[in-house]
Amino acid sequence: MTNWVYTFGDGKAEGGAGDFERLGGKGANLAEMCNLGLPVPPGLTIVSDVCTFYYKNGRKIPEELKPQVMEGLQRMEAVTGRKFGDTERPLLVSVRSGGRASMPGMMDTVLNLGLNDATVQALGHDAGDARFAWDSYRRFIQMYADVVMGLDNEVFEEILEDEKARFGHEFDTDLTAVEWQHVVSIYKSVIEEELGEAFPQEPEVQLWGAVGAVFASWMNARAVTYRQLHNIPEAWGTAVNIQAMVFGNLGNSSATGVAFTRNPSTGEKELYGEFLVNAQGEDVVAGIRTPQSITEIARIASGYDKPSMEKLMPEAFAEFRSICAQLEAHYRDVQDLEFTIERGKLWMLQTRNAKRTTKAAMKIAVDMVDERLITEDEAVSRIDPTSLDQLLHPTIDPRVRREVIGSGLPASPGAATGEIVFTAEEAIIAEEEGRKAILVRIETSPEDIHGMHAAEAILTTRGGMTSHAAVVARGMGIPCVVGAGTMRIDMRNEKLIGIGVILKRGDIVTIDGSTGQVLKGEVPMIQPELSGDFGRIMAWADRSRRMTVRTNADTPADARAARSFGAEGIGLCRTEHMFFEGDRIHVMREMILAEDEAGRRAALAKLMPMQRLDFTGLFTIMHGLPVTIRLLDPPLHEFLPKTDEEIAEVAGIMGMEPSALRQRVDALHEFNPMLGHRGCRLAISYPEIVEMQARAIFEAAILAARETGAAVVPEIMVPLVGLRSELDYVKARIDEVARAVMTEAKMKIDYLVGTMIELPRAALRAHIIAEAAEFFSFGTNDLTQTTFGMSRDDAAAFIPTYQRKGIIEHDPFISLDFDGVGELIRIASERGRRTRNDMKLGICGEHGGDPASIHFCEDIGLDYVSCSPFRVPIARLAAAQAAIKGRA
Repeated sequence: MTNWVYTFGDGKAEGGAGDFERLGGKGANLAEMCNLGLPVPPGLTIVSDVCTFYYKNGRKIPEELKPQVMEGLQRMEAVTGRKFGDTERPLLVSVRSGGRASMPGMMDTVLNLGLNDATVQALGHDAGDARFAWDSYRRFIQMYADVVMGLDNEVFEEILEDEKARFGHEFDTDLTAVEWQHVVSIYKSVIEEELGEAFPQEPEVQLWGAVGAVFASWMNARAVTYRQLHNIPEAWGTAVNIQAMVFGNLGNSSATGVAFTRNPSTGEKELYGEFLVNAQGEDVVAGIRTPQSITEIARIASGYDKPSMEKLMPEAFAEFRSICAQLEAHYRDVQDLEFTIERGKLWMLQTRNAKRTTKAAMKIAVDMVDERLITEDEAVSRIDPTSLDQLLHPTIDPRVRREVIGSGLPASPGAATGEIVFTAEEAIIAEEEGRKAILVRIETSPEDIHGMHAAEAILTTRGGMTSHAAVVARGMGIPCVVGAGTMRIDMRNEKLIGIGVILKRGDIVTIDGSTGQVLKGEVPMIQPELSGDFGRIMAWADRSRRMTVRTNADTPADARAARSFGAEGIGLCRTEHMFFEGDRIHVMREMILAEDEAGRRAALAKLMPMQRLDFTGLFTIMHGLPVTIRLLDPPLHEFLPKTDEEIAEVAGIMGMEPSALRQRVDALHEFNPMLGHRGCRLAISYPEIVEMQARAIFEAAILAARETGAAVVPEIMVPLVGLRSELDYVKARIDEVARAVMTEAKMKIDYLVGTMIELPRAALRAHIIAEAAEFFSFGTNDLTQTTFGMSRDDAAAFIPTYQRKGIIEHDPFISLDFDGVGELIRIASERGRRTRNDMKLGICGEHGGDPASIHFCEDIGLDYVSCSPFRVPIARLAAAQAAIKGRA
């Protein structure tokens, strides 16, 4: 019989941290804490395999699961001395999700399960606190009705606000037992009116309703979006944790909180977190009440007048601090903890490796190496390469005057400017229209996830540093300010009211997530210095990696930026980009529209000095590093005018009749230009183009070598080769020009001629092509297009549908298709090196900056990857991680 359930409690557990694939992160770590002897309420974990079964079998659970869960409940009853559904000492449970990857707030949770009209009376009598029991019951009804029955939570919030106003109360904690009982009766009536069914009273029915809801939430819209954003496979599924409730809302000797063993925003080695007295866990993350600081140092720094946990509950705090130190040492990483104090007794409800900003991740990794907790390779492996984008974001220029209109908690660092929007939908529209938006909310909820991702920054007037907005923004690397109590949002009239100003939708504000300030208007920004902890991590990465990292650069500005980010050469210079600048487009058009070779050569003679200047600049900036220059690749029609107005303008410049120009443009039209007259086909049809570009390259190499004193070895890449004979023809033209230039300059230079492998035929015939080619560079953009037989420009219309329906997991234009395109790269690499064992191999498509694709390149032994300048640090780090993994 399949074991669907693992139990934990009373210092024993059936699993541990190593079982996270089946138990999920939450379940595995609860078991691990239990095995460590920490105070963990007993419970059981339904393994993630059940989630897979659930979706494969029409959203049904396996029959043998129920008796295993009931047996697990009996063990919980034995440990707690309580009984599920009992009318004297009832056992209440929480039902929570727990995937192997943390997805904060994305899936559903039900607390206080097991309460009904009878057990609420028993709970109140047993606890000696009727108010607590009825408060717990209304929480359960509200949560269960929303999560399981589908009645929107806002319905209950409106009722509660109305009743508080009628009773004359400001806070939930002010309501009495009788008043809560009245609220519960209204809740149940509304459920029956809205849904046509009564709130379920049978605890076992409640339990299976909640379990089913948690599994169902794996496929809710916000969870699907989160998985897509963070590359979490749908096939992983989620486990379900059923755990005995402990209560932080049992009066002023009880509390609940969230904490980190180090500051997740700055990385400082200090206990960091918040708690609420007389509250349950969702109160902290929902931001409904302003939480209190855990430590006295943090309380003083925030200027908050309510006492810290350190002062208010010193014994529980001392035990908690000790547990934090124990768990960080055990996991050798920063921990994100949830805890409850029930009448002075501390209970641990969760530990997991903490999400953190990239800046904090860098500091923590470096500090832990210095503390000898981890190795340099481990430090390198702990940084998410894609998160380095956060470090490249601008910050506010410290020299400018700030017009502060509000302030809150600095939840996620960095700065951003944009126009105010009040809904997630507005943020998405703004992004689609190319406008930068700041999402302004009273508080965010998981339903806002898509809009949060579209926004430049997030501002909320409620919530603390562990609120939903704060946690999600830090994970995304988006600047965020939360709990901006000096500001007020009027959602009805779409206004943000700050200090001395009233702003409306569309007005411009700047968010400083590092200080918590909200500024009026646009503020000048500066780029951060990539040194300190970043420099140490990258130095360790460079020592660990095998592959070199080049950049795709067509201009001196790109080349300089790439060098500042650590690029070790240029892996792709797209020469066609150089022809679109300034007046060059007119000369290029003159060449294309020429009636004969003489006319083309006359135009090319004008272009040659421009090209030579371009290449000289690149060679000089790279002084001695390899530079791969791709010969002219795109179809000629891309350079030509299209509309009647453009044709009339160009005809006037060139002294032609518009009708004659139109005829020439029409003659160059192709039905499928991406598979048409481009690349080496152009070079064969018009060898004078190759000759001009080759002369410009060689003359520039000589000029740069003389200027810098560093030898320049240009790598000339012939695009779109499918036949050995194509490469032979073009290479002969290049070699002929090389000999001529070197004779004229009386200087010898070394150079390589290779090809871009971007056609399946070239990959399959690589052993033959390698007889002529001295290097291969895989153009993965076109290789993906030609392998799949789909246009990258048009695929966006259906790729999201394919992902949503599970046809494919990743967009193959973003992350390399290992099984198809990757197999062609593997074949070409093996066959190419079989012919020429010193063959230099690299990739230069967009995949060169994708960490997963870089791991593949390491696995098959490529020499380098090439990517856009701002992705060079990402590629350096990913290449190091791939090498470290390969050595493990």
